[in-house]
Amino acid sequence: MQRILTTEVTARVGERVRIAGWLHSLRLLGSINFLVIRDGWGQVQAVAETEAEMAPLSECYAGIESVVAVEGLVVSEPQAPGGCELHDLRIEVITPVNEGPAIALNKRKITAGLSTLLDHAVVANRHPARRAILRLASGTMASFRSTLAARGFTEIQTPKIVAAATESGANVFKLDYFDRPAYLAQSPQFYKQIMVGVFERVFEVGPVFRAEPHDTARHLNEYVSLDAEFGFIKDHFTVMALLRDVIAGILATFDEQYRAELELLRVQMPAVPEEIPHIHFADAQELILKRYGVDVRGEPDLSPQDERWLGEWAQQEFGSDFLYVTGYPMVKRPFYTYPEPGRPQYSNSFDLIFRGTELVTGGQRLHRYEDYRAALEKARLPLEPFATYLEAFKYGMPPHGGFAIGSERLLMQLIGATNVKLTALFPRDMTRLTP
Repeated sequence: MQRILTTEVTARVGERVRIAGWLHSLRLLGSINFLVIRDGWGQVQAVAETEAEMAPLSECYAGIESVVAVEGLVVSEPQAPGGCELHDLRIEVITPVNEGPAIALNKRKITAGLSTLLDHAVVANRHPARRAILRLASGTMASFRSTLAARGFTEIQTPKIVAAATESGANVFKLDYFDRPAYLAQSPQFYKQIMVGVFERVFEVGPVFRAEPHDTARHLNEYVSLDAEFGFIKDHFTVMALLRDVIAGILATFDEQYRAELELLRVQMPAVPEEIPHIHFADAQELILKRYGVDVRGEPDLSPQDERWLGEWAQQEFGSDFLYVTGYPMVKRPFYTYPEPGRPQYSNSFDLIFRGTELVTGGQRLHRYEDYRAALEKARLPLEPFATYLEAFKYGMPPHGGFAIGSERLLMQLIGATNVKLTALFPRDMTRLTP
């Protein structure tokens, strides 16, 4: 008999079917025993009522997480998961497991601490809640791609081993590259700008590496970055409008295709306004002083507490979980950022705050070769390491801009996770290199 998926069982009531997967749970009640089989898509319950049906499991002492195949008659049962279950079973043990995993996979919630969960992530990721998070991560990437591809963007893959740091001031991981220094790329920024000169509109989904010594609930040293860059823009507000549509597309994809995962994780889905409200950095600092009595004027950046206050204000003022903060000081933005016309101490850049946490950074870039030479000189950076980057601008680049979304942080804020490591497949931080 050909195997079907657990998600297909409900359509086969009255038929005999064969499923295969992992023995997710087993309740032995004497005359009647309940098995839950989990495959890569879902779960189905099977009911064994005789010793002969259970014999294949007992003969090899197969326990939880054993790989099994089960044939049975599909019977409608409203109280069973999915509304039906298998009876009159024939069980085949494919890979017996005699020792229970370190993480209880058949409980609704994972009760293990963060370190234990991450230490045993190779098995813990099988838990339905963990799988739901990872499926949403997959949906995030798929939606990002489809939204931009529909707008004429070309997907690219840029080098992750580079000769120089991408962003001024950011820490990088240094490598020994055949007796020469090299670095892990902390952004595809230079390459995606260069490729605007080729395709006009480009995007990338890939890992980035930040050697920042932050052991916090919102930082990873390797994460998935969703990058986009495109040309012939008016200013950073053009970029913000596209980002709004990308975020809306991701959330719409979740609503349409991942309802089971959202319900399992009890996600409160946000609405994306047609136009996300925005506030200038200088005005945001004045607001914090007026509303919260904290004078942050003169600070070159927003602290996590500042972001939480602004998120709270956006929710109360606009009913929005999203807020753009524009015009960050040039001293805190990389040298390639376009200055704000009329106020050159500020920039045509932005951060998107989602539920009180910075989620996306983006803005308008410089596009004239002469401006780059002046910006590098002002930043006291030599021209030579940037020679190949500057070549693209020497031969003509349109006004352009882009953004980068941290996939794991987006999910952290969406599902209300307490730590960004809980939304990564196998997270890397200051102390963790395994699994």
